[in-house]
Amino acid sequence: MLHSRRGSCRPLGSTLVDEGVNFAVYAPQAKALSLCLFDNSGHSEVARIEMFFHEGGIWSVFVSPLTVGCLYGYRADGDYNPQKGKLFNINKLLLDPYAKDLHGEFTWSERHFCHMPVGTLSHLDNAIDMPKSKVVDVPKYEGTKPNVPWSRTVIYECHVKGATFRHPEISESKRGTFLALAEPAFISHLQFLGVTTLELLPVHAFVSEQFLTTKGLTNYWGYNTLNYFTPHKAYLRSGDVSEFQETVKRLHEAGIEVILDVVYNHTAEAGVDGPVLSFKGLNNKGYYRSVAQHPDVYINDTGCGNTLNIDDPYTLQLVLDSLRYWVEVMGVDGFRFDLASILARNADGFNRCHTFLQAVLQDPILQGAKLIAEPWDIGPGGYQLGAFPVPWREWNDKYRDTLRRFWLGEQGVLPELAKRVHGSHDLFEHNLRGPLSSINFITSHDGFTLADWVSYEYKHNEANGEQNRDGHSANHSMNCGQEGFSTDPEITSLRLQMQKNALLTLFLSKGVPMIAAGSEFGHSQGGNNNAYCQDNRSNWLAWKSSQFNHSLTFFIKELVALRRQFSAFSHPFYIHANDSRFSVRWLNESGEAMSPQQWHEEPRRWLIYTLLDKQQQQALLIILNASTELLHITLPEPPFTQHWQLAISSCKADKTVTNSVAISPQSSWVFTSVKEGITHG
Repeated sequence: MLHSRRGSCRPLGSTLVDEGVNFAVYAPQAKALSLCLFDNSGHSEVARIEMFFHEGGIWSVFVSPLTVGCLYGYRADGDYNPQKGKLFNINKLLLDPYAKDLHGEFTWSERHFCHMPVGTLSHLDNAIDMPKSKVVDVPKYEGTKPNVPWSRTVIYECHVKGATFRHPEISESKRGTFLALAEPAFISHLQFLGVTTLELLPVHAFVSEQFLTTKGLTNYWGYNTLNYFTPHKAYLRSGDVSEFQETVKRLHEAGIEVILDVVYNHTAEAGVDGPVLSFKGLNNKGYYRSVAQHPDVYINDTGCGNTLNIDDPYTLQLVLDSLRYWVEVMGVDGFRFDLASILARNADGFNRCHTFLQAVLQDPILQGAKLIAEPWDIGPGGYQLGAFPVPWREWNDKYRDTLRRFWLGEQGVLPELAKRVHGSHDLFEHNLRGPLSSINFITSHDGFTLADWVSYEYKHNEANGEQNRDGHSANHSMNCGQEGFSTDPEITSLRLQMQKNALLTLFLSKGVPMIAAGSEFGHSQGGNNNAYCQDNRSNWLAWKSSQFNHSLTFFIKELVALRRQFSAFSHPFYIHANDSRFSVRWLNESGEAMSPQQWHEEPRRWLIYTLLDKQQQQALLIILNASTELLHITLPEPPFTQHWQLAISSCKADKTVTNSVAISPQSSWVFTSVKEGITHG
């Protein structure tokens, strides 16, 4: 026999208390709230219990005896008036926004819609097609975190399934799951490369949009969140959410951090015609932004139908509670925020002093987490690269595009290229931020892979079922003489060299480097630059039994080691002319300082510069030649040794270095001058 009474309004969600469970949910405009309990299968509703209203709009109930594993959902009754933003419908079973675990699968059906069409209330019950919220008691994470400083951070962005689903050295039962990421074969690969930080594409519980499922496709990337506290069930081998904690702990023991790509900008409920699954049915006007004076019109600054309303205090609390949960309980080290401009947007646009940014800064749990912004959305004034405050880092797409344009052979990019490899001071220094504020990348999950960047001049997204209209068209890419796959040795050799050029530039730029999984062994998506819905070999990495043999893998390893040897890349401030320790010199092919006129000579498609640390007595000479001509360079005098030493090159090169060097077309070279006996720790 179940007993119920008025519960506590804090904390929100379901909480074990002695022999029972306290349930609390925020629904300020509802007229009644019911807790629905289900049998162990989740198929049958076995009890419906009325909840109690508290001041401020929270409903609660304490039910005993109940314990871990209890399956439940909510039903909210109230006014149905879309024109006023009220979508209450007691026929819809709602997920607990604070659910820490889910049971069962989500199935698309007409039952999920509040109205068909708008203005006509649907009386269909959707419980049979909904996963159920599940009571769990997950202890706090107890492992030791690596706490890698930004100055040593190397990010590896990957998809949980795609990174391991075809890995031959991981057992089939674990492939594609969180636990696969903790397997020795995968961890040793990251360690070999020199990766310090694993950035996972969305792992919050998500569902595929209906327009994809009708085409036999899925939202593979996961940017369609259903719940902000629950790990995506398909990535759990046994269904136990503690597997995520175990994975994080093993990665931490190997010295590798875990960062989550999080989607606090929209949810899977889409627009006014979308399903009612959780937030809409509890507090539609609070959770989502709508047009002033038109609550039935969603603001769509995300392109996904709705935009989360961070200005609402309870929505803000939801986001902050979720972030703290993943840090304190699940053990993660930080977050990359998708469309992060949304999080600092109010009615007047982006606000770098937004309450969310201030709340994170003062939060004792979150202030120690790594915070990375994707600093744009599609709303008015949504592009905000460089506008986030300390301690945020930002994805730098200007870095990506400038480097691509340079290696494509485009004229007139040298001045901007110099800014990008030197840490993009024009973007970050104005508000007292340093070069480590820039997350530098050439490729990511979104766009061409590194191999496809040099294999396709045009996107080939036909498999997405949108007549190749989706995805970016301005990719600054090349095919090196043939569109797509080629066996021509000259073409394949050039493609490899161009990938090395991009990687060398990336790892020897000031800022924090990030590579997309598969870059280290030439993973191709067949020219699809928007493979978000391809749960197949387009996205599953094609591991081989001895992956360490790929030349790009070794090349990245050498670049990371070289980067760590030289202090200029870990220095937290920009280098200026009056710097007493560091200096940077931009040179012409005669080894002399670049003149103002030479910076703007259109045929000039090469960049030569030195980075010098007087204290450590170490120097780098970097030559990037994107021209198709042989370049004869007179090297400047080495500052700390008799001769420059060739450290690494993207092409075959003679190790013997004189004061004059012939630089191959479309190649990159790095020379060093380090006083013997002095090393950088």
